[in-house]
Amino acid sequence: MSLLWAVLSQVLSWTGLCRVLVVLGTALGALVSVWTARLLVRHVWFTCRLSCFSKPHADSWLLGHLGQMQSSEEGLLQVDDLVRTYTHSCSWFLGPFYHLVRLFHPDYVKPLLMAPASVTVKDELIYGHLRPWLGQSLLLSNGAEWSRKRRLLTPAFHFDVLKDYVAKFNSSTDTMHDKWRHLVAKGTATMEMFDHVTLMTLDSLLKCAFSYKSDCQWSTSEYVSAIVELSELVIDRRQKILHHWDWFYWRTEQGKRFRKALGTVHRFTREVVQKRRALIRQQTGTDSSAARRRKKDFVDIILVSKDKDGRGLTDEEIHAEANTFMFAGHDTTASAISWTLYNLARHEHYQEKCRQEVTDLMQGRDRHAMEWEDLSNLPFTTMCIRESLRLHAPVQAVTRKYTQDMALPGHRTVPKGAICLVSIYGTHHNPAVWTNPHVRNGRRHIFRFLSLIPCVLAPSAQNCIGQKFALAQLRVVVALTLLRFRLTPGVNPELGPRSGGVRRLPQLVLRAEGGLWLQLEPLEELQDD
Repeated sequence: MSLLWAVLSQVLSWTGLCRVLVVLGTALGALVSVWTARLLVRHVWFTCRLSCFSKPHADSWLLGHLGQMQSSEEGLLQVDDLVRTYTHSCSWFLGPFYHLVRLFHPDYVKPLLMAPASVTVKDELIYGHLRPWLGQSLLLSNGAEWSRKRRLLTPAFHFDVLKDYVAKFNSSTDTMHDKWRHLVAKGTATMEMFDHVTLMTLDSLLKCAFSYKSDCQWSTSEYVSAIVELSELVIDRRQKILHHWDWFYWRTEQGKRFRKALGTVHRFTREVVQKRRALIRQQTGTDSSAARRRKKDFVDIILVSKDKDGRGLTDEEIHAEANTFMFAGHDTTASAISWTLYNLARHEHYQEKCRQEVTDLMQGRDRHAMEWEDLSNLPFTTMCIRESLRLHAPVQAVTRKYTQDMALPGHRTVPKGAICLVSIYGTHHNPAVWTNPHVRNGRRHIFRFLSLIPCVLAPSAQNCIGQKFALAQLRVVVALTLLRFRLTPGVNPELGPRSGGVRRLPQLVLRAEGGLWLQLEPLEELQDD
């Protein structure tokens, strides 16, 4: 009897389990069905609302332009075709998930980028992948939170602070040039610009942000290597649609590498901020001559910055802003410098004219270093830098969402929640805006409001907070490089002439496939009077 009861109990327990599984399966199926139905309804709604914009051919009504957006030379040529065909804007969708309006004319871009922060939202298509690294920083904040942080960070980019940074720009540039001379003396006259310039900008930013001398231009730095790896992994994640979902990404090999590199970067920043806060507390209330003599860096300034209510940034917010300063400042500026040197190498006449301007400025000096006052006395060099930024903008596009419908010219409306992809590349190469947009013109005087965006990842209504910082570094590095080296186009020594012309590579910033190679000839610097 007991054996029969045991068998019966087992059968009943399995039956109950099966019923539970059936119920769970049914519930899960219902949830998936509801989610799919909502996704499709949303897709149809956006398709109807965006019908006022022309739409390029899509492979299907559901998948749309998924797979057509390429991060390559061909992708940029595709943008050229879109600009020639549609002039100002078109709609675009990536499956039923992302619905975009692509814009490439100033008249259409301006109402969006000049919208107040209260209605502007950073969409997660691009910015979400940066959040684990940069936290809720100014770059990723919205509305009132963005406005408060902007006010607190503004003192860190005051002219008096930028003046002190110029000496650090000089120092890091000198180190890069010493390295170049050493390589030329050993027989290596052709060099890849991005590798060298990126290490130089990281070296410079470590000095400006943390007063930290890393020596990363000559030796390996764990922190610098981690930043480079994080940038590469963000690019890789953006290109793989399944990796856009956190629950999947953090289980992949790339996600695990990201976490490891992230730990290195966050640990470094945390230790620097803790030590600096302790130092400031120690010096508070004391008459320390050493403290008065020490030049304040980025972390010093934001540690003591207060709002009108006397509240400063928390340690977590300071970590986020310091990490953002390093991220947003090194890659964008390195790209701008590398492409400017490349453009000057390809146009000898403009290079010589810029060199003469710098030579005249330095005449009679006992030390060939740039000073803050010099930066406003390089009008032609600055014009060439700006034209290079137009031709090869470091950031090719930015995205925004809005909490309300946004009216555009021609009775067009961007519906609330749609992604606005502002094509900086398209705007800078639009034949309706520029005469011969793909031809370099060192004397071009027209600069629409998008022309100078060295780190265009902040709301343009208040412009980029680091714009003056980036342009100052650009002027210093370009001027000193032309003073000390003659530049001519080079080729990748591993590929030789068969590599063909330079193929642009739009990633987080604009790079070049296989690198950007220049040949360097050291020049005799001015003789001291």
